[in-house]
Parts: sequence; structure tokens; C-alpha cells
Amino acid sequence: MEIEIIEMTETSAKFLVTHSSPEVVNSLRRVLMSEIPKMAIETVEFHLGPIKDAEGKEYESVSPLFDEIVAHRLGLVPIPTDLTLKERDKCECGGEGCPSCMIGYSLFKTGPCDVYSGDLLPLAENDTGVRVKDDMIPLVRLGEGQAILVYAYAELGTGKKHAKWQVTNGVGYKYLPSVKIDAAKCDNGGTCIPVCPKHCFAKEGAKVKVVDEKACILCMACADPDICKTRAIKVEGDPTQFLFEFETDGSLSAKETLLKALDILEQKFDGFKEQVSSLEN
Repeated sequence: MEIEIIEMTETSAKFLVTHSSPEVVNSLRRVLMSEIPKMAIETVEFHLGPIKDAEGKEYESVSPLFDEIVAHRLGLVPIPTDLTLKERDKCECGGEGCPSCMIGYSLFKTGPCDVYSGDLLPLAENDTGVRVKDDMIPLVRLGEGQAILVYAYAELGTGKKHAKWQVTNGVGYKYLPSVKIDAAKCDNGGTCIPVCPKHCFAKEGAKVKVVDEKACILCMACADPDICKTRAIKVEGDPTQFLFEFETDGSLSAKETLLKALDILEQKFDGFKEQVSSLEN
């Protein structure tokens, strides 16, 4: 399997996979969706009772939403992930929680106001690397006299356990399309141009040309005999080459996510190979 990067941004990737098969590429898709480790808030502690601000004004520790709903929303906030951190149940601390497996946050707001993900502050004052990047995710709206004070703790997990640990979205692939026009058959009437939903065709001079072959989604609309009466267009997908793309929620960069997925996939293949070898012996 070979990979050629077509487009790579901080949160999205598009690349070409060659010399592969649908089974292998689908394995990569499944790893990207469910096995990339990610930090997410798992434990939330709510302060109960009256709360006083710095000026001594007293607020009631309550919001329009149940605490369980607020905790659920906090769990879905993308937390910057350091892949050197350890899973809590595999950490030397024995699962008690320590800086090697957990990140702590605090949130304190008094109403009336809107509370956003950016109001989550790391408990470690100098640890700016774990500040939430997407700081405008709405959590709850506080009314007059209401306040919220919580301590939240993030830990490592994967999408297999819960969707809040899923790094990627929009993960998909398609066969690399091949769109050919037989010049001997084409009447250059241009009937294929308006039916293509991805604008793969255009007229260059008096001739119809394929201008964006990779954009083709293999819908076959242009090859319909009622559209192309001369049957000059041939569209097919290559089952050994795939256009693959995905996005991340920002907890990991697209590059880190892809490299980690390939590493996990390689480990799985090596493990499977060893198991098969042991059966043969």
C-alpha cells in the first residue's frame, strides 16, 4: 500500500491510496473511526450549594440544565491530545489519576451569561498546551443569580468505548475514477455537461473534455444511453486505487491521526501474521 497526499490541513486530509484492496482500505477507515486514542472529559465534579464571587456576591449553584446534561456536553468538547499520555487503567498510578494519564480543568461562571468551552481552564496554570482550541462551543446559559463551578478531568480512550473519544468524522473513500471519452464516437453535443453533479466535463473550444476526473463520484449519470446517445463515455473505478478523506475534531491534527492509524494498522497486521504462523507450526 502506498499513500500520496493530495491535501493536508490541520483538521482534514485527502490522499490517494494505491496498490491496495477494498479490505485493507476499509480496515484503515475502521481504525480511524474507532481506535485512535484521544483525551475526553470523563469525570465531572459539581460544587453544590451557594457560591460567592470575588466581591462577595452570593449565587445559587444551579443552571437551567440537569448536571448530567452539562457533564455530557463537557464530555463532547474536543480536548487537545498528547499521545505520550497513558491510559488510566494502564498507568503506574494504578488508575487513581495522575499527570501522566489525566488532565484537570476548572470552570467557574456567574450569571447572567452564556458558558462556552473556552471557559474551561487547565488546573495546571502554566500548561497552556491543553487549553481547549475550539472555545466557542456553547454549554449552558445561566440566568440571574445562577452560577456554575465544576472540576472536570479528561482521560484517554477510543471510539470503541464511547463516541466522545472518536477523533475523526466524515471518514470515507471511493475507487479512483476513470472517465474516458471516445473521440471517434463523441458528437460533442455537450449533453453530459449539465447532468454531472461534480462538473467533471466542460467544453474546450468545440470539443467536450474531462476537466476534473478525480471529482467523479461514479454516479454513471453521464454514461446513461439516454444522455450520451452515442455511448462515447466510459466510467469505471479502479479497485486497487482509492481516494480517501477524513476530518478531525481538532483534538489531534490530521497528520498525527493518519500516522497513528497507520501505526495501529501495521501492529494489527503483524499480530495477525504471527498468529497465523503459530498455527502453521
